[in-house]
Amino acid sequence: MEKIQRKATKMIPELRNLSYEGRLQRLELISLEQRRLRGQLIETFKYLNGLNNVTLEGLFERDGNVRTRNNGRKLLLRNFKTSQAMNFFPVKIAATWNQLTENIVSAGTVNTFKNRLDKFWITKTPQYYILLTMSLTP
Repeated sequence: MEKIQRKATKMIPELRNLSYEGRLQRLELISLEQRRLRGQLIETFKYLNGLNNVTLEGLFERDGNVRTRNNGRKLLLRNFKTSQAMNFFPVKIAATWNQLTENIVSAGTVNTFKNRLDKFWITKTPQYYILLTMSLTP
């Protein structure tokens, strides 16, 4: 899918010579990987706030270590030795969730969370997204 989006954005003559990230920026689009990450963060928000009709006991563990510089809702990062465990959704998303600010994770509604997350990401460079997606790969 990402390859299709790359080719489609290259079909626009005035954007043809730009990098993929540059084309996305000019078109005000995000990559499919970034869209997937955004969706995972939204689902995490719903789960942690009891907004899903899913009762998966123990899917996420909150980090009980209270520090002054955190979002107050940090998830416990677990260490695994196998790549299969590293690809398990709660393991992949915890590091990214922990990078979000208190203002974002304490949103009262899903729409508020989405808006705050989008505003936070707008101020970041495309390299920031690359770092986030790299943290999700084993």
